Amino acid sequence: MILIDKPYVSDFLRETLIHNQIPVIETEIAQDLLQGSEVNFISEKNAIEKIGQNGDTMLYTNSENSIDWIEANLQSTQLPGKNQLFKNKIAFRDLLQKVSPNYFYKGIKLNQLDAIDVESLPIPFIIKPAVGFFSLGVFKVEKREDWASTKEKLKLKIAQVKSIYPSAVLDVKELIIEEVIEGEEFAIDCYFDELGKPVILFIMQHRFATDGDVGDRIYFTSKEVVRTNLPLVKAFLEQLGNLAQLKNYPIHVEVRIDEAGNVNPIEVNPMRFGGWCTSAELAKHAFDINTYEHLFHKTKPDWAQILSEKDNSITSIIILDNSTGQEYEKPESFDYKKLLADFEKPLELRKVDYRQFHIFGFLYCETKLENKGELDRILGSDLKEYML
Repeated sequence: MILIDKPYVSDFLRETLIHNQIPVIETEIAQDLLQGSEVNFISEKNAIEKIGQNGDTMLYTNSENSIDWIEANLQSTQLPGKNQLFKNKIAFRDLLQKVSPNYFYKGIKLNQLDAIDVESLPIPFIIKPAVGFFSLGVFKVEKREDWASTKEKLKLKIAQVKSIYPSAVLDVKELIIEEVIEGEEFAIDCYFDELGKPVILFIMQHRFATDGDVGDRIYFTSKEVVRTNLPLVKAFLEQLGNLAQLKNYPIHVEVRIDEAGNVNPIEVNPMRFGGWCTSAELAKHAFDINTYEHLFHKTKPDWAQILSEKDNSITSIIILDNSTGQEYEKPESFDYKKLLADFEKPLELRKVDYRQFHIFGFLYCETKLENKGELDRILGSDLKEYML
């Protein structure tokens, strides 16, 4: 069963719902977003009764905007509690203290920000909303003398983004300060089956321009990314599932893996894959797999077969966040044609209303190893060359 909500439903997800006749909870928002599509609607009343009676029902949502609906309608289940455990980064760190007792983190209220004694904090550290999304309001402080300017940047960013998503998705009233986790960063789409066993559906790597970068510009995957990290990620997910007692539950996990192969969690996003239907479509572009179908049919990818047939190319999603330092009112301000001309094999371009969501869009592309300079270039770009 799936709970559809704003801001976005991709054509790929829509087609999957129609082809497989996956039950869609018939909320007003779902009716609006799927208008004209021959999907298999189930009434809210029947969905609530079925989920409440059947603990084996797999419920997925394309957006964390739906957390409020789950909170309001499914209190008889474990879902609200599991969602809050993962959505609130402070509660998540409290859970992980059982296995990482020396990890530093500290929760504070936004109105306590100016009272923080930076001398008492480990350097470097990360500060971000305790309930966050899409790296919005995330800052890395590498030197204590940067703290004053970081606070002002954080306050400005919060003022800009606090009204974009509901408080269940992005709540800026509470912040978390935590130590920096070393290693390469990866994101994983997976679910836990009825026995509590993790099923890995997809792995992608998050690239950064510099050590101080905390943005979301590029996620990529390849045969090597999956093959190298599959056994490490599986062992970590087994530990996480046991710790949180997860069954019939999909998640999108962000971790860092250090040179010794230690997997250290950053955060867990409940009941969804990558936001804005991004990672599921990257998996389709890269490996021709449908992670939604695997989830709802409770199957798993045959990674040995998939990787044996995959070439050495890199498949990426480029998030066109505004790093120009300027605000733009006109939607035609971005030169998408110039952007597409800068990549050897664009696969899909999604334009986004910048005025509403503060990003220009998403680009999927495929790159040969010898041409990966195109990815380096866009990773370091402030996008000013594409502004009209």
